[in-house]
Amino acid sequence: MEAALDAGGSGQGDQRTAKTLVDWALEILSTADPDEKARLGDLAASRWLRGDIPLAYDPARPPRPPPDRPARSAAVRLVPPSRAPKLGKGGSAQSRLALLHSLAHTESWAVDLSWDIVARFGAPMRMPREFFDDFARVAQDEGRHYAVLSARLRELGSHYGALPAHDGLWDSATRTAHCLLARLAVEHCVHEARGLDVLPTTISRFRAGGDEQTAKLLEDVIYPEEITHCAAGVKWFRYLCLRSDIDNSASNSVAQFEPHCTELPEVGTTDDKKVQEFEDEPISRLPQGLNGDDKKVQQMEDVLASEVAEGDISDEQAAQQVEHGLAKCKLGESVDEDEAAVIRAFHRIVREYFRGPLKPPFNTEARKAAGFEPAWYEPLAVKEVEGETLE
Repeated sequence: MEAALDAGGSGQGDQRTAKTLVDWALEILSTADPDEKARLGDLAASRWLRGDIPLAYDPARPPRPPPDRPARSAAVRLVPPSRAPKLGKGGSAQSRLALLHSLAHTESWAVDLSWDIVARFGAPMRMPREFFDDFARVAQDEGRHYAVLSARLRELGSHYGALPAHDGLWDSATRTAHCLLARLAVEHCVHEARGLDVLPTTISRFRAGGDEQTAKLLEDVIYPEEITHCAAGVKWFRYLCLRSDIDNSASNSVAQFEPHCTELPEVGTTDDKKVQEFEDEPISRLPQGLNGDDKKVQQMEDVLASEVAEGDISDEQAAQQVEHGLAKCKLGESVDEDEAAVIRAFHRIVREYFRGPLKPPFNTEARKAAGFEPAWYEPLAVKEVEGETLE
């Protein structure tokens, strides 16, 4: 399988025939065995980051859609969340095994989520190389987390699949399968940050139960890397909101680059129906009030739709767009109008795609290290009813 993934048609590394990172992602998503899934993910990320995989995706080929659900091992019995085993508080060996199994299960799903965002959104949204770099690293981390937790289960006389588990994480992935902004907000900001909130308590429970080895594994390996995963979600959510058009015709507004529909017209096509859908559909779905000037936002959508559909964007212009967008991702400490608009967009999207308010207490220190400031999440810890908030 590795040879098939690596080899191009000529066998000489020709970029016209070599497999892309998206091809690897699709292969990983189609791999059911969790150990093999993690191993392949580590291999793909390592080769991509070394430059051995030449292309993120092939723009000359229509993108292959990822599976609605990734392949999963039948050895892990999935049950509804209400029927999943109670984890307890780590006071007994049985409770600590249940906690460890739950963590391994979460990391295994995180592998699929990380490769899915690469395969599902990278090419249709024409994301820059740095996007693929970041999520390849995230996927590699998640695979390593799964591997060490699974190994720890075996050291303790158990194994991954010994207990039933639920797939609630993929439920939210399904709800956000059409929208990169929603996927980033829910999976890679809200869920990743929730992991940062609960990990210190989980570490304390293993330590109090006398399992210092697992506590150190979580504390020294997994916890610091999870901060970078949340940071990737925040970074690319901000990037999408701030990505500007090529000629800066509306540079004073927050650019909206089709955040919900990933099936964009291919560059160079003349599919008028797709172009019209692209121009018309976002009007009712985009977060409103991002900059107080909906006319400018609509102008931006029209310009981008036209350029994408007609193939007017040159490589040099695309590079300028990417450079401009990435620069705007790196804002200073002050919250300017653009940042405030990004935060308002985040609030609207989370309220639409995440069920219920966010649950405090929050790990403010870790969230801040990820660039996830309180203004992003604290207003979402209350319910909104008819324009008002309820504590």
